[in-house]
Amino acid sequence: MTAGRARALLCSLWACALVLALGGAAAAASGRVPPKPITRISAGSGSATALAGYRIQSSAKVSDSGAAISTPGYAGASGWYAAGPRSTVLAALLANGKYGDPFYSTALKSIPASDFTVPWWYRADFTLGSEADLHTFLDFSGVISSADVWVNGTRVATAAQTAGAYPRYQPDITALVHPGTNSVAFSVNPNDPDKNLTTGWIDWVQSPPDHNMGLFRDVFVRRSGSVALRNAHVTTKLAVPALDKADLTVKVDARNDSSATVKATVAGTAGPASFSQDVSLAAHETKTLTFTASIANPKVWWPYGMGGQPLYDLDLTATVEGTATDTAHERFGVRDVRSALNSDGARTYTINGRPLLIRGGGWSPDLFLRPDRTYLEDRIRYTRDLGLNTIRLEGHLEPDDFFDLADEYGILALPGWECCDKWQSLSGWSSADHTVAKASMAAEAARLRDHPSVISFLIGSDEAPTKQVEQEYVDALKAADWPNPIVPAASDASAPITGSSGMKMTGPYDWVPPNYWYTKKEGGAYGFNSETSAGPDVPTLDTLRRMMSSSELATLWQDPSAKQYHRSPSSTFGTLKIFDNALIGRYGKPTSLEDYVRKAQLAQYEAVRAQFEAYGRNFTDSSKPSTGVVYWMLNSGWTSLHWQLFDYYLDQGGSYYGAKEANRPLHAQYSYDDRSVAVVNSDHGAASDLTVKADVYNLDGTSKYTKTATVSVPGDGGRTTALTLPSSISGLSTTYLVRLTVAGKDGREIDRNVYWLSTKKDVIDWSKNDWYYVPTSSYADLSGLSGMTAAPVSATVSSTAAGDGTTTTTVTLKNTGTGKIPAFYVDAHVVDASGDPVLPVRWSDNAVSLWPGESTTLTATYRTSDLHGSTAGVRVSGWNVATRTTMTTGP
Repeated sequence: MTAGRARALLCSLWACALVLALGGAAAAASGRVPPKPITRISAGSGSATALAGYRIQSSAKVSDSGAAISTPGYAGASGWYAAGPRSTVLAALLANGKYGDPFYSTALKSIPASDFTVPWWYRADFTLGSEADLHTFLDFSGVISSADVWVNGTRVATAAQTAGAYPRYQPDITALVHPGTNSVAFSVNPNDPDKNLTTGWIDWVQSPPDHNMGLFRDVFVRRSGSVALRNAHVTTKLAVPALDKADLTVKVDARNDSSATVKATVAGTAGPASFSQDVSLAAHETKTLTFTASIANPKVWWPYGMGGQPLYDLDLTATVEGTATDTAHERFGVRDVRSALNSDGARTYTINGRPLLIRGGGWSPDLFLRPDRTYLEDRIRYTRDLGLNTIRLEGHLEPDDFFDLADEYGILALPGWECCDKWQSLSGWSSADHTVAKASMAAEAARLRDHPSVISFLIGSDEAPTKQVEQEYVDALKAADWPNPIVPAASDASAPITGSSGMKMTGPYDWVPPNYWYTKKEGGAYGFNSETSAGPDVPTLDTLRRMMSSSELATLWQDPSAKQYHRSPSSTFGTLKIFDNALIGRYGKPTSLEDYVRKAQLAQYEAVRAQFEAYGRNFTDSSKPSTGVVYWMLNSGWTSLHWQLFDYYLDQGGSYYGAKEANRPLHAQYSYDDRSVAVVNSDHGAASDLTVKADVYNLDGTSKYTKTATVSVPGDGGRTTALTLPSSISGLSTTYLVRLTVAGKDGREIDRNVYWLSTKKDVIDWSKNDWYYVPTSSYADLSGLSGMTAAPVSATVSSTAAGDGTTTTTVTLKNTGTGKIPAFYVDAHVVDASGDPVLPVRWSDNAVSLWPGESTTLTATYRTSDLHGSTAGVRVSGWNVATRTTMTTGP
């Protein structure tokens, strides 16, 4: 429920106005656009409003007490920094312009960490109406790392009571508040993820100097009459495989906050079902009410690509003597998720009775946890565009906006606790740590259980929890009516209660050749790999120039052994040496920054494509099938040189387009292990009478081999081997191209997939395998690509603005050559009048190859406002195609 709807609801119930406002203008802490209103108040009442923002200041500069700071009319905060409603300390300081761009070069180093070794004050005013007999609670989670909390001069919670990023706290402040202006103050303590059950960054990025101390979730003031409704939720049982009936169980806690016995009626609806129940509650008594109902022919929720994403509403109202005292609202979806271990011990998932190959990516929030719903939605849209169906969250359990959007867009979520800090240092836990962990699990279970996108919780990451901690987690999940599988770890681990994880965490995390993924050992395509990739993902030249100085860029392409600040603080992942050595060994030594970047895009495209294609091909294998793969990572929280399918600014390069190609619903792919050409069908229905064609070319465009086959392919991840390329083709150049196409009955091309291969193979030295990669003792020879003859490509561009605030730019590319030379790896970027890329953008296709006489039409959709009033253009470049920008006469 939005904050606005909650206010309107209370006004209708009690003819009152509940308005909460920050004393003074509060800047949004994102530095982008203000966050949109909250769309859900989880596990609670509709009669709540979030604080609009804060004034913050270091305790080193404030001598006043919490009692004074939380007193209405406190004048000492006039010079404090404005902070948004969900803001870490450093996020607020950045929004106030205290520091420059922390993502450029090594600027993050210049922010003094010593500023964040003392508590920081967060202060806000809120206004209450004059209505009588209302009970008022402060309702919050998301404190990093803990805080003493004060309301109107009285401390209502101590740091010991509010420890941890995830537990939910609801102190009763009824006796402290009054009509008019009220004040709240948080004294937020510094964070150390090795000592606190909060959040950390492990080896992903350079950690922020404040370690994300602050309030990264909304703080609500929640009001209700004598009977309050809390903890409302729905569990669903869908008839599978018929999908023709859903049984609902609705539960809600009815709490009497008054000092007298009351009789209340709790009534509501869950989708089309309605129900009502009378309840007698003694003074301060809480009872859990249960309602059951059924829906015939329910609207079933599916992951994107498998069906629609319909959602139902649960709405409840408590009334006493005909007067409404509280409401509760939740959204839920009807779907059936099941998980089991196959005969190989690998974890499998089905949804609504259909088999599901998990194709996912590892999630990273913004480095400073800045809320920006638009930016969040952009990244989830990119996830769909990539053909992925799942996001794994290792810790960093995002606020409700993330899961709301995942529900709406059909992206599955695998949340869980993180590794390598306090969460996994179980032997050193105190009794207080156990309390925080249990409270964290209980709060997250209640918050996430109604989201149809959430299909498991991983109670461990690199290790399973101890027996005691596992029991505490499982008890908390069961108490919350957790409806989904509980997985003990993201690694190959077992636990007494939850059993075997069925997952592997074998790496790699650094560069390996494409043929690696086709071996059924280590990280190869079998079982469920919870985090894996070929490591480095060098962004586009546009992004590199935004994030690195000229001297850093020179070092980037000239010195493989150089420490790269934008890679990782880890000594294991501090350089690009493994990647760069392979780039030089396979493509030839870069001759410039531009040459380095274009070779990197090719290397990343082929590596990412091979990873997803191998797992897609092996999904239906009879021996050691693949069941899931999570690319490490989907995105980065800052300007990074590794572990991302798209960069922080949402630009797209080889990694993005390699994944997008591999995950097309109906797709022809080359197998690096046996040279077969398989067609994989991720759609539900079978595909018949497909024409599959394989063409092999020398780099001068000479055709060396052609073969065509007609095939049918079963659905739900089925595959058919269409043909196999010969092991030897006469006259083949050392580096050569393979073009695969799939056409339907009408001859229309459905899929095109172009490979660059070598008669000299990558040789993996398995005897030296390490946890993060395996060495390559001999590289494939792709250096011939550098000598390809230039190909002429024309571009025709037009743009059309839509009424929804978006513009679609259409570009028709044609290889106008009269010979045989293909235009290889042609990339298009929408740019504004200054030549800067327009981002985010969703292309129908990109990074295409065209043979002489061939043409293709690509479309790009983006927000019109991102043109900043200028004319759109398309910058076209290619491996052997000169760069040229064509402007349009559109908006």
